[in-house]
Amino acid sequence: MISDLARLIDVVHREKNIPRDALIEVLESAMVAAARKRFGQDRDIEAQFNEDLGEVELFEFRTVVDELEDDELEIEIELARQADPDCEIGDSLGIKMLVEDLGRIAAQTAKQVIIQKIRDAEREMTFNEFKDRKGELIAGIVRRFEKGNIIVDLGRAEAILPKREQVPTETYRQGDRIQGYVLDITRSSKSPQVVLSRTHPGLLMKLFELEVPEIYEGIVRIEACAREPGHRAKIAVSSLDRDVDPVGACVGLKGSRVQAVVQELRGEAIDIIPFHPDPARFIVHAIAPAQVSRVYMDEHTHSMELIVPDDQLSKAIGRRGQNVRLAAQLTGWRIDIYSETRHTELVEQARGELSRLQAVDVEGVEQLIRHGFRSAQELYDAEAYEIASILGIEEDDADAVIDEAEAVLDALILEEAENRKALPDDAEGEGEGEGEGEGEGASEGESDELPAEA
Repeated sequence: MISDLARLIDVVHREKNIPRDALIEVLESAMVAAARKRFGQDRDIEAQFNEDLGEVELFEFRTVVDELEDDELEIEIELARQADPDCEIGDSLGIKMLVEDLGRIAAQTAKQVIIQKIRDAEREMTFNEFKDRKGELIAGIVRRFEKGNIIVDLGRAEAILPKREQVPTETYRQGDRIQGYVLDITRSSKSPQVVLSRTHPGLLMKLFELEVPEIYEGIVRIEACAREPGHRAKIAVSSLDRDVDPVGACVGLKGSRVQAVVQELRGEAIDIIPFHPDPARFIVHAIAPAQVSRVYMDEHTHSMELIVPDDQLSKAIGRRGQNVRLAAQLTGWRIDIYSETRHTELVEQARGELSRLQAVDVEGVEQLIRHGFRSAQELYDAEAYEIASILGIEEDDADAVIDEAEAVLDALILEEAENRKALPDDAEGEGEGEGEGEGEGASEGESDELPAEA
Protein backbone atom coordinates (compact mmCIF):
# COMPACT_ATOMS: atom_id res chain seq x y z
CA MET A 1 0.00 0.00 0.00
CA ILE A 2 1.07 3.59 -0.55
CA SER A 3 2.33 5.01 2.73
CA ASP A 4 1.09 8.50 1.96
CA LEU A 5 -2.37 7.40 0.88
CA ALA A 6 -3.93 10.25 2.83
CA ARG A 7 -1.96 12.76 0.76
CA LEU A 8 -3.11 11.06 -2.45
CA ILE A 9 -6.73 11.26 -1.31
CA ASP A 10 -6.31 15.00 -0.71
CA VAL A 11 -4.84 15.50 -4.19
CA VAL A 12 -7.72 13.68 -5.90
CA HIS A 13 -10.18 15.57 -3.70
CA ARG A 14 -8.80 18.92 -4.92
CA GLU A 15 -8.42 17.99 -8.60
CA LYS A 16 -11.70 16.13 -9.05
CA ASN A 17 -13.65 18.14 -6.47
CA ILE A 18 -14.95 14.88 -5.00
CA PRO A 19 -15.69 14.93 -1.26
CA ARG A 20 -12.97 13.30 0.84
CA ASP A 21 -15.46 11.04 2.60
CA ALA A 22 -16.64 9.75 -0.77
CA LEU A 23 -13.06 8.94 -1.81
CA ILE A 24 -12.43 7.05 1.42
CA GLU A 25 -15.64 5.09 0.90
CA VAL A 26 -14.48 4.25 -2.64
CA LEU A 27 -11.13 2.94 -1.34
CA GLU A 28 -12.80 0.86 1.36
CA SER A 29 -15.29 -0.72 -1.06
CA ALA A 30 -12.48 -1.43 -3.55
CA MET A 31 -10.40 -3.20 -0.91
CA VAL A 32 -13.39 -5.29 0.19
CA ALA A 33 -14.01 -6.30 -3.45
CA ALA A 34 -10.35 -7.27 -3.89
CA ALA A 35 -10.30 -9.29 -0.65
CA ARG A 36 -13.44 -11.21 -1.55
CA LYS A 37 -12.02 -11.96 -4.98
CA ARG A 38 -8.90 -13.40 -3.30
CA PHE A 39 -10.44 -15.26 -0.34
CA GLY A 40 -14.05 -15.92 -1.43
CA GLN A 41 -17.28 -14.00 -1.93
CA ASP A 42 -18.99 -15.47 1.15
CA ARG A 43 -16.47 -14.02 3.59
CA ASP A 44 -17.71 -11.29 5.95
CA ILE A 45 -15.05 -8.66 5.25
CA GLU A 46 -14.97 -4.98 6.16
CA ALA A 47 -12.47 -2.21 5.36
CA GLN A 48 -11.65 0.84 7.44
CA PHE A 49 -9.37 3.74 6.57
CA ASN A 50 -6.91 4.47 9.36
CA GLU A 51 -6.21 8.21 9.37
CA ASP A 52 -3.20 7.86 11.68
CA LEU A 53 -1.47 5.19 9.61
CA GLY A 54 -2.69 6.53 6.26
CA GLU A 55 -3.78 3.11 5.03
CA VAL A 56 -6.85 0.94 4.57
CA GLU A 57 -7.17 -1.91 7.09
CA LEU A 58 -9.07 -5.09 6.32
CA PHE A 59 -10.99 -7.09 8.93
CA GLU A 60 -12.61 -10.50 8.55
CA PHE A 61 -15.49 -11.11 10.92
CA ARG A 62 -16.31 -14.60 12.18
CA THR A 63 -18.87 -15.86 14.66
CA VAL A 64 -17.46 -17.49 17.79
CA VAL A 65 -18.83 -21.05 18.16
CA ASP A 66 -18.23 -24.07 20.37
CA GLU A 67 -18.22 -26.55 17.50
CA LEU A 68 -16.99 -25.46 14.04
CA GLU A 69 -19.34 -26.06 11.08
CA ASP A 70 -18.30 -23.37 8.54
CA ASP A 71 -14.62 -22.47 8.66
CA GLU A 72 -15.14 -19.37 6.49
CA LEU A 73 -17.72 -17.70 8.73
CA GLU A 74 -17.07 -19.27 12.13
CA ILE A 75 -14.19 -19.67 14.57
CA GLU A 76 -13.80 -21.99 17.53
CA ILE A 77 -13.86 -20.50 21.01
CA GLU A 78 -10.30 -21.63 21.81
CA LEU A 79 -8.79 -19.85 18.78
CA ALA A 80 -10.96 -16.81 19.30
CA ARG A 81 -9.80 -16.37 22.90
CA GLN A 82 -6.20 -16.31 21.70
CA ALA A 83 -7.06 -13.10 19.85
CA ASP A 84 -9.55 -11.77 22.42
CA PRO A 85 -9.61 -13.44 25.86
CA ASP A 86 -12.94 -11.79 26.71
CA CYS A 87 -14.92 -13.11 23.74
CA GLU A 88 -17.88 -15.42 24.30
CA ILE A 89 -19.80 -17.89 22.14
CA GLY A 90 -22.04 -16.02 19.71
CA ASP A 91 -19.79 -12.94 19.51
CA SER A 92 -18.61 -11.59 16.15
CA LEU A 93 -14.83 -11.41 16.19
CA GLY A 94 -12.94 -9.15 13.75
CA ILE A 95 -9.58 -10.51 12.68
CA LYS A 96 -7.18 -8.18 10.90
CA MET A 97 -6.05 -9.38 7.48
CA LEU A 98 -2.69 -8.73 5.82
CA VAL A 99 -3.12 -6.51 2.77
CA GLU A 100 0.03 -8.04 1.27
CA ASP A 101 -1.81 -11.37 0.99
CA LEU A 102 -4.21 -10.00 -1.62
CA GLY A 103 -1.86 -10.66 -4.54
CA ARG A 104 -1.41 -9.00 -7.94
CA ILE A 105 -4.83 -9.95 -9.42
CA ALA A 106 -6.68 -8.68 -6.38
CA ALA A 107 -4.68 -5.43 -6.47
CA GLN A 108 -5.62 -4.97 -10.13
CA THR A 109 -9.26 -5.55 -9.23
CA ALA A 110 -8.99 -2.91 -6.51
CA LYS A 111 -7.49 -0.45 -9.01
CA GLN A 112 -10.33 -1.02 -11.52
CA VAL A 113 -12.95 -0.64 -8.81
CA ILE A 114 -11.36 2.59 -7.60
CA ILE A 115 -11.27 4.06 -11.12
CA GLN A 116 -14.89 3.06 -11.79
CA LYS A 117 -16.12 4.35 -8.44
CA ILE A 118 -14.35 7.69 -8.94
CA ARG A 119 -15.98 8.03 -12.36
CA ASP A 120 -19.36 7.21 -10.84
CA ALA A 121 -18.76 9.79 -8.12
CA GLU A 122 -17.81 12.40 -10.74
CA ARG A 123 -20.97 11.66 -12.74
CA GLU A 124 -23.13 11.90 -9.65
CA MET A 125 -21.55 15.20 -8.63
CA THR A 126 -21.96 16.63 -12.12
CA PHE A 127 -25.61 15.56 -12.22
CA ASN A 128 -26.27 17.09 -8.78
CA GLU A 129 -24.57 20.30 -9.90
CA PHE A 130 -26.70 20.76 -13.00
CA LYS A 131 -30.01 19.15 -12.00
CA ASP A 132 -31.12 22.35 -10.26
CA ARG A 133 -30.08 24.55 -13.20
CA LYS A 134 -32.86 23.43 -15.51
CA GLY A 135 -34.50 26.52 -16.99
CA GLU A 136 -31.40 28.69 -16.53
CA LEU A 137 -28.92 30.25 -18.95
CA ILE A 138 -25.51 28.65 -19.23
CA ALA A 139 -22.46 29.63 -21.29
CA GLY A 140 -19.81 27.42 -22.79
CA ILE A 141 -17.36 26.92 -25.65
CA VAL A 142 -18.15 25.06 -28.87
CA ARG A 143 -15.88 22.01 -28.85
CA ARG A 144 -16.99 19.78 -31.74
CA PHE A 145 -19.85 18.79 -34.02
CA GLU A 146 -21.49 15.36 -34.01
CA LYS A 147 -24.16 14.47 -36.60
CA GLY A 148 -25.48 18.02 -36.70
CA ASN A 149 -25.41 18.39 -32.89
CA ILE A 150 -23.10 20.88 -31.22
CA ILE A 151 -21.06 19.69 -28.22
CA VAL A 152 -20.47 22.53 -25.76
CA ASP A 153 -17.73 22.51 -23.12
CA LEU A 154 -19.12 23.83 -19.82
CA GLY A 155 -15.86 23.45 -17.93
CA ARG A 156 -16.44 20.43 -15.73
CA ALA A 157 -18.98 18.85 -18.04
CA GLU A 158 -20.14 18.78 -21.65
CA ALA A 159 -23.55 19.79 -22.97
CA ILE A 160 -25.28 19.00 -26.22
CA LEU A 161 -27.16 21.46 -28.41
CA PRO A 162 -29.32 19.18 -30.59
CA LYS A 163 -29.96 20.11 -34.18
CA ARG A 164 -33.69 20.53 -33.48
CA GLU A 165 -32.88 23.16 -30.82
CA GLN A 166 -30.57 25.19 -33.08
CA VAL A 167 -31.61 28.34 -34.92
CA PRO A 168 -31.24 27.74 -38.68
CA THR A 169 -29.84 31.24 -39.27
CA GLU A 170 -27.05 30.83 -36.68
CA THR A 171 -23.67 29.29 -37.48
CA TYR A 172 -20.85 28.42 -35.08
CA ARG A 173 -17.23 27.41 -35.34
CA GLN A 174 -15.03 25.46 -32.98
CA GLY A 175 -13.93 27.69 -30.10
CA ASP A 176 -16.90 30.09 -30.32
CA ARG A 177 -18.59 31.16 -27.12
CA ILE A 178 -22.23 30.08 -26.97
CA GLN A 179 -25.04 30.74 -24.53
CA GLY A 180 -27.95 28.34 -24.21
CA TYR A 181 -31.10 27.65 -22.24
CA VAL A 182 -30.86 24.48 -20.11
CA LEU A 183 -33.72 22.42 -21.50
CA ASP A 184 -33.13 19.17 -19.64
CA ILE A 185 -30.59 17.16 -17.62
CA THR A 186 -30.62 13.39 -18.02
CA ARG A 187 -28.52 10.54 -16.68
CA SER A 188 -26.55 8.51 -19.21
CA SER A 189 -24.05 5.66 -19.13
CA LYS A 190 -21.01 7.87 -19.79
CA SER A 191 -21.90 11.17 -18.14
CA PRO A 192 -24.92 13.31 -17.28
CA GLN A 193 -26.40 14.79 -20.44
CA VAL A 194 -27.06 18.54 -20.30
CA VAL A 195 -29.40 19.44 -23.18
CA LEU A 196 -29.32 23.07 -24.35
CA SER A 197 -31.69 25.06 -26.56
CA ARG A 198 -31.37 28.22 -28.61
CA THR A 199 -34.97 28.16 -29.85
CA HIS A 200 -36.90 27.95 -26.56
CA PRO A 201 -38.85 31.10 -25.53
CA GLY A 202 -37.22 30.77 -22.12
CA LEU A 203 -33.91 31.84 -23.68
CA LEU A 204 -35.42 35.20 -24.63
CA MET A 205 -37.00 35.64 -21.19
CA LYS A 206 -33.76 34.84 -19.35
CA LEU A 207 -31.76 37.22 -21.55
CA PHE A 208 -34.15 40.03 -20.67
CA GLU A 209 -33.85 39.06 -17.01
CA LEU A 210 -30.08 39.51 -17.29
CA GLU A 211 -30.30 42.85 -19.10
CA VAL A 212 -33.24 44.42 -17.23
CA PRO A 213 -32.75 44.82 -13.45
CA GLU A 214 -36.46 45.56 -12.99
CA ILE A 215 -37.33 42.08 -14.30
CA TYR A 216 -34.73 40.42 -12.07
CA GLU A 217 -36.10 42.30 -9.06
CA GLY A 218 -39.69 41.39 -9.91
CA ILE A 219 -40.92 44.94 -10.55
CA VAL A 220 -41.47 44.23 -14.25
CA ARG A 221 -42.88 40.84 -15.19
CA ILE A 222 -42.84 39.01 -18.52
CA GLU A 223 -46.42 37.78 -18.91
CA ALA A 224 -46.03 35.92 -22.21
CA CYS A 225 -43.47 35.24 -24.89
CA ALA A 226 -43.66 33.96 -28.49
CA ARG A 227 -40.79 33.31 -30.91
CA GLU A 228 -40.07 32.34 -34.46
CA PRO A 229 -36.37 31.69 -33.76
CA GLY A 230 -33.98 33.66 -35.88
CA HIS A 231 -36.66 35.94 -37.33
CA ARG A 232 -38.97 37.66 -34.88
CA ALA A 233 -40.26 37.51 -31.32
CA LYS A 234 -42.89 39.22 -29.17
CA ILE A 235 -42.93 39.56 -25.39
CA ALA A 236 -45.73 40.98 -23.25
CA VAL A 237 -44.64 42.81 -20.10
CA SER A 238 -46.42 44.36 -17.13
CA SER A 239 -45.31 46.41 -14.14
CA LEU A 240 -46.18 46.11 -10.45
CA ASP A 241 -45.14 49.74 -9.93
CA ARG A 242 -47.23 52.46 -11.57
CA ASP A 243 -44.17 54.69 -11.82
CA VAL A 244 -42.23 52.11 -13.87
CA ASP A 245 -43.01 51.81 -17.57
CA PRO A 246 -42.53 48.11 -18.41
CA VAL A 247 -41.88 48.69 -22.11
CA GLY A 248 -39.44 51.53 -21.46
CA ALA A 249 -37.59 49.47 -18.86
CA CYS A 250 -37.09 46.64 -21.36
CA VAL A 251 -36.06 48.96 -24.18
CA GLY A 252 -33.53 50.87 -22.08
CA LEU A 253 -31.80 54.17 -22.77
CA LYS A 254 -31.60 54.61 -26.55
CA GLY A 255 -32.58 50.96 -26.90
CA SER A 256 -29.43 49.70 -25.17
CA ARG A 257 -31.10 46.84 -23.26
CA VAL A 258 -33.16 45.39 -26.06
CA GLN A 259 -30.25 45.76 -28.49
CA ALA A 260 -28.07 43.67 -26.19
CA VAL A 261 -30.67 40.90 -26.36
CA VAL A 262 -31.02 41.26 -30.13
CA GLN A 263 -27.24 41.01 -30.51
CA GLU A 264 -27.13 37.78 -28.46
CA LEU A 265 -29.93 36.35 -30.64
CA ARG A 266 -27.99 37.24 -33.80
CA GLY A 267 -30.35 39.96 -35.05
CA GLU A 268 -33.75 38.47 -34.15
CA ALA A 269 -36.31 41.30 -34.19
CA ILE A 270 -38.14 41.76 -30.89
CA ASP A 271 -41.50 43.48 -30.30
CA ILE A 272 -42.13 44.52 -26.69
CA ILE A 273 -45.87 44.63 -25.98
CA PRO A 274 -47.62 46.14 -22.92
CA PHE A 275 -49.76 43.45 -21.33
CA HIS A 276 -53.44 44.13 -20.59
CA PRO A 277 -55.83 41.85 -18.67
CA ASP A 278 -58.60 42.63 -21.18
CA PRO A 279 -58.07 40.13 -24.04
CA ALA A 280 -59.39 42.53 -26.69
CA ARG A 281 -57.01 45.32 -25.72
CA PHE A 282 -54.17 42.83 -25.38
CA ILE A 283 -54.84 41.59 -28.93
CA VAL A 284 -54.78 45.15 -30.24
CA HIS A 285 -51.35 45.68 -28.66
CA ALA A 286 -50.09 42.30 -29.83
CA ILE A 287 -50.97 42.86 -33.50
CA ALA A 288 -48.89 46.06 -33.62
CA PRO A 289 -47.60 47.81 -35.69
CA ALA A 290 -50.98 47.44 -37.47
CA GLN A 291 -53.97 49.49 -36.32
CA VAL A 292 -57.24 47.74 -35.49
CA SER A 293 -60.70 49.23 -36.18
CA ARG A 294 -62.90 46.69 -34.40
CA VAL A 295 -62.58 43.45 -32.43
CA TYR A 296 -65.20 40.71 -32.27
CA MET A 297 -64.71 38.13 -29.52
CA ASP A 298 -66.14 34.63 -29.27
CA GLU A 299 -65.30 33.22 -25.85
CA HIS A 300 -67.05 29.94 -26.67
CA THR A 301 -64.55 29.11 -29.43
CA HIS A 302 -61.79 31.27 -27.85
CA SER A 303 -61.35 33.17 -31.10
CA MET A 304 -61.38 36.79 -32.27
CA GLU A 305 -62.04 38.63 -35.50
CA LEU A 306 -59.94 41.72 -36.07
CA ILE A 307 -61.16 44.30 -38.56
CA VAL A 308 -58.37 46.52 -39.86
CA PRO A 309 -58.27 49.35 -42.42
CA ASP A 310 -57.56 48.16 -45.95
CA ASP A 311 -54.08 49.70 -45.96
CA GLN A 312 -53.21 47.99 -42.64
CA LEU A 313 -54.04 44.42 -43.67
CA SER A 314 -50.56 43.48 -44.87
CA LYS A 315 -48.99 44.93 -41.71
CA ALA A 316 -51.41 43.02 -39.49
CA ILE A 317 -50.73 39.72 -41.21
CA GLY A 318 -47.00 40.25 -41.62
CA ARG A 319 -44.61 38.49 -43.96
CA ARG A 320 -45.96 34.97 -44.57
CA GLY A 321 -48.40 35.45 -41.70
CA GLN A 322 -45.63 35.90 -39.15
CA ASN A 323 -47.13 38.84 -37.24
CA VAL A 324 -50.55 37.27 -36.71
CA ARG A 325 -49.05 33.88 -35.80
CA LEU A 326 -46.88 35.44 -33.10
CA ALA A 327 -49.82 37.49 -31.81
CA ALA A 328 -51.92 34.32 -31.58
CA GLN A 329 -49.15 32.47 -29.71
CA LEU A 330 -48.63 35.43 -27.39
CA THR A 331 -52.28 35.86 -26.45
CA GLY A 332 -53.47 32.26 -26.72
CA TRP A 333 -56.48 33.25 -28.87
CA ARG A 334 -57.31 32.15 -32.41
CA ILE A 335 -57.22 35.24 -34.62
CA ASP A 336 -58.93 35.94 -37.95
CA ILE A 337 -58.09 39.21 -39.68
CA TYR A 338 -60.28 40.92 -42.28
CA SER A 339 -59.98 44.21 -44.10
CA GLU A 340 -62.91 46.61 -43.67
CA THR A 341 -63.92 46.11 -47.31
CA ARG A 342 -63.88 42.34 -47.07
CA HIS A 343 -65.72 42.41 -43.75
CA THR A 344 -68.42 44.62 -45.22
CA GLU A 345 -68.87 42.15 -48.09
CA LEU A 346 -69.14 39.22 -45.67
CA VAL A 347 -71.64 41.07 -43.47
CA GLU A 348 -73.83 42.00 -46.47
CA GLN A 349 -73.73 38.41 -47.68
CA ALA A 350 -74.65 37.15 -44.21
CA ARG A 351 -77.43 39.72 -43.88
CA GLY A 352 -78.86 38.59 -47.23
CA GLU A 353 -78.96 34.92 -46.21
CA LEU A 354 -80.08 35.33 -42.59
CA SER A 355 -82.82 37.83 -43.44
CA ARG A 356 -84.67 34.97 -45.17
CA LEU A 357 -85.41 33.46 -41.77
CA GLN A 358 -89.00 34.19 -40.80
CA ALA A 359 -88.39 33.24 -37.16
CA VAL A 360 -85.71 35.91 -36.68
CA ASP A 361 -86.38 39.65 -36.86
CA VAL A 362 -83.99 42.29 -38.15
CA GLU A 363 -82.48 42.93 -34.72
CA GLY A 364 -81.95 39.19 -34.25
CA VAL A 365 -80.17 38.98 -37.60
CA GLU A 366 -77.80 41.74 -36.51
CA GLN A 367 -77.19 39.95 -33.21
CA LEU A 368 -76.29 36.74 -35.02
CA ILE A 369 -73.94 38.62 -37.34
CA ARG A 370 -72.25 40.31 -34.36
CA HIS A 371 -71.68 36.88 -32.83
CA GLY A 372 -69.89 35.68 -35.94
CA PHE A 373 -72.59 33.92 -37.96
CA ARG A 374 -71.91 34.61 -41.63
CA SER A 375 -74.23 32.17 -43.41
CA ALA A 376 -77.23 29.88 -43.08
CA GLN A 377 -74.80 26.97 -43.07
CA GLU A 378 -73.07 28.25 -39.92
CA LEU A 379 -76.44 28.78 -38.25
CA TYR A 380 -77.52 25.25 -39.18
CA ASP A 381 -74.29 23.84 -37.67
CA ALA A 382 -74.76 25.71 -34.38
CA GLU A 383 -76.12 24.28 -31.13
CA ALA A 384 -79.61 25.20 -29.95
CA TYR A 385 -78.44 26.49 -26.57
CA GLU A 386 -75.99 28.83 -28.30
CA ILE A 387 -78.68 30.35 -30.55
CA ALA A 388 -81.06 30.60 -27.59
CA SER A 389 -78.45 32.50 -25.58
CA ILE A 390 -77.75 34.97 -28.39
CA LEU A 391 -81.39 35.69 -29.30
CA GLY A 392 -82.77 35.40 -25.75
CA ILE A 393 -85.28 32.68 -26.65
CA GLU A 394 -86.13 29.17 -25.47
CA GLU A 395 -84.18 26.19 -26.81
CA ASP A 396 -87.32 24.83 -28.52
CA ASP A 397 -87.61 28.09 -30.46
CA ALA A 398 -83.88 27.90 -31.22
CA ASP A 399 -84.42 24.41 -32.69
CA ALA A 400 -87.08 25.90 -34.94
CA VAL A 401 -84.61 28.57 -36.10
CA ILE A 402 -82.04 25.88 -36.91
CA ASP A 403 -84.66 23.87 -38.84
CA GLU A 404 -85.59 26.98 -40.82
CA ALA A 405 -81.90 27.62 -41.50
CA GLU A 406 -81.74 24.13 -43.02
CA ALA A 407 -84.67 24.98 -45.29
CA VAL A 408 -83.04 28.27 -46.34
CA LEU A 409 -79.79 26.41 -47.02
CA ASP A 410 -81.61 23.92 -49.25
CA ALA A 411 -83.31 26.76 -51.11
CA LEU A 412 -79.98 28.51 -51.71
CA ILE A 413 -78.47 25.30 -53.09
CA LEU A 414 -81.45 24.86 -55.47
CA GLU A 415 -81.26 28.48 -56.62
CA GLU A 416 -77.57 28.14 -57.39
CA ALA A 417 -78.21 24.96 -59.37
CA GLU A 418 -81.06 26.60 -61.36
CA ASN A 419 -78.93 29.63 -62.14
CA ARG A 420 -76.25 27.40 -63.59
CA LYS A 421 -78.79 25.55 -65.75
CA ALA A 422 -80.30 28.82 -67.02
CA LEU A 423 -76.96 29.98 -68.42
CA PRO A 424 -76.39 29.09 -72.14
CA ASP A 425 -73.17 27.23 -72.91
CA ASP A 426 -71.39 30.25 -74.38
CA ALA A 427 -72.56 32.54 -71.59
CA GLU A 428 -71.43 29.97 -69.04
CA GLY A 429 -67.99 29.94 -70.64
CA GLU A 430 -67.92 33.74 -70.56
CA GLY A 431 -69.06 33.67 -66.98
CA GLU A 432 -66.23 31.34 -66.07
CA GLY A 433 -63.78 33.67 -67.76
CA GLU A 434 -65.21 36.61 -65.86
CA GLY A 435 -65.01 34.60 -62.65
CA GLU A 436 -61.36 33.96 -63.28
CA GLY A 437 -60.77 37.64 -63.86
CA GLU A 438 -62.61 38.50 -60.67
CA GLY A 439 -60.60 35.86 -58.86
CA GLU A 440 -57.41 37.58 -59.93
CA GLY A 441 -58.73 40.91 -58.81
CA ALA A 442 -59.77 39.47 -55.42
CA SER A 443 -56.76 37.27 -55.01
CA GLU A 444 -55.03 39.76 -52.74
CA GLY A 445 -57.92 39.70 -50.31
CA GLU A 446 -58.21 35.93 -50.48
CA SER A 447 -54.51 35.32 -50.05
CA ASP A 448 -54.50 37.80 -47.18
CA GLU A 449 -57.13 35.77 -45.38
CA LEU A 450 -55.31 32.46 -45.65
CA PRO A 451 -52.34 33.31 -43.42
CA ALA A 452 -54.50 35.46 -41.18
CA GLU A 453 -55.73 32.40 -39.30
CA ALA A 454 -53.51 31.40 -36.44
